[in-house]
Amino acid sequence: MTTMNNQQTDYISPIQTMTPAERQWQKLWQDIEEAGGRYQYIQQQMIEHGFMVERKPIDNMTPKERERYKKSLKKEAAEEKNLKKMAWQAYKDQHIVYLGRHIYWSDDTSIDKWDVKDASNRLIENKLPLISKHTQLASAVNLSVPQLKGLCYQREVATNIPYTHFTINKRNGTPRQIWSPIPRLKFVQRWILDNILNNLVTHGAAHGFVRGKSIITNAAVHTNSALLIKLDVKDFFPSVHWRRVKGVFRHAGYPEQIATLLALLCTESPRQEMQQNGKTYYVALSDRALPQGAPTSPALTNIVCLNLDRRLTGLADKVGLRYSRYADDLTFSLPISPTDIENNGPVNVQSDDHNQLIGQLLGSVHKILREEGFTLNNEKTRIIRMGNQHNVTGMVVNGEGVPRVPRSIKRMLRATLHNLDSGQPLRSGETLETLSGYAAWIASAERELGQKYLDKIAALQDQGKLIETKSSATALR
Repeated sequence: MTTMNNQQTDYISPIQTMTPAERQWQKLWQDIEEAGGRYQYIQQQMIEHGFMVERKPIDNMTPKERERYKKSLKKEAAEEKNLKKMAWQAYKDQHIVYLGRHIYWSDDTSIDKWDVKDASNRLIENKLPLISKHTQLASAVNLSVPQLKGLCYQREVATNIPYTHFTINKRNGTPRQIWSPIPRLKFVQRWILDNILNNLVTHGAAHGFVRGKSIITNAAVHTNSALLIKLDVKDFFPSVHWRRVKGVFRHAGYPEQIATLLALLCTESPRQEMQQNGKTYYVALSDRALPQGAPTSPALTNIVCLNLDRRLTGLADKVGLRYSRYADDLTFSLPISPTDIENNGPVNVQSDDHNQLIGQLLGSVHKILREEGFTLNNEKTRIIRMGNQHNVTGMVVNGEGVPRVPRSIKRMLRATLHNLDSGQPLRSGETLETLSGYAAWIASAERELGQKYLDKIAALQDQGKLIETKSSATALR
């Protein structure tokens, strides 16, 4: 196996290995194509091996001649039947044929009315791979056709799936379902991300999982605000079903076949694990959608949300607000006006004008989200006025200047490192990874301070002072 470059060491390139049977069917299909198709191949083989029987009238045959003639016809029919069976098997091995219930598939690659105009030119302009056949896609991602079909096939009840399922806790303690693809699928998804999705257009208001952007650039949009409105999209990834994903690839210029395969490779049905007769089954609960944990999911949401971001940006501009989106977090803010500055702060920050603005905004956002296929999570709506800490994607944005990590995080990390230096163990739930994560977070906004903490953690580790409690040691494993 070959590993990818240093930036892509978290996945491994699959080796296109074929079983002897798969090689046999591949060779047979090559012969069929050289012959001009299945019918031509069968006729060719029948003649070449002497299975074709010359038709003769039987009226003048003796009983023995008639019997021999009938036997030869039966042998011809049997050989033709066997050749047809083998040709069909070779066809199935080198074609998709069927992808499961509710998945439309046709081996017909002719242009249809849904193909974008000048599709190949659009692919070239966007620097996307020119792929028009399933065999080309399989070759590009280093898979055999059966392997590609296996990753795409929709099974309502499966005994095994190409994902590992586990749960992690969010900051608020609620569980987050993670579906991590197996190495082979992860490689394919990374290929799709690097070669296709990263070349497609996203809106400037999107900051999550966008090259050159981060939680800091997202937070920086909302510095020095008189009013901060934080919204959350409910079930963000699950809301993007596979047909919407297929639409992304169709719009990019790919034909029906390829768009279908790419969409299936990037989606999976939410499933429930069940036990029956000592065997584990994974039962599909609903339609395929973006799984949280796939490398392609964040980029696809940004592309799918292009029109949503356009509309919300237009709405914000209309009412004098600023807008940004980081994944499922929508943030609007009202900048402090020159009049507010002259008066040492905004006047009547809880005025009817502000309340009217908030009501107008929430009503419009509800409508736009619904029309774009999303739902607002009302429980996570936050209205933060002047005089309170303004926190956007974990960064403090009160006043002017670069967004900052909250002081509470800095104090916590400083105290923890001091305790470790004094010989005390890590507290329950604390790990080396969490401490390093906090330090890296600080470094993203305050480079010198964050690097100081990272160096301190490394020094404590070298000195053997990162003493673990039983619970923290468990967490580290």
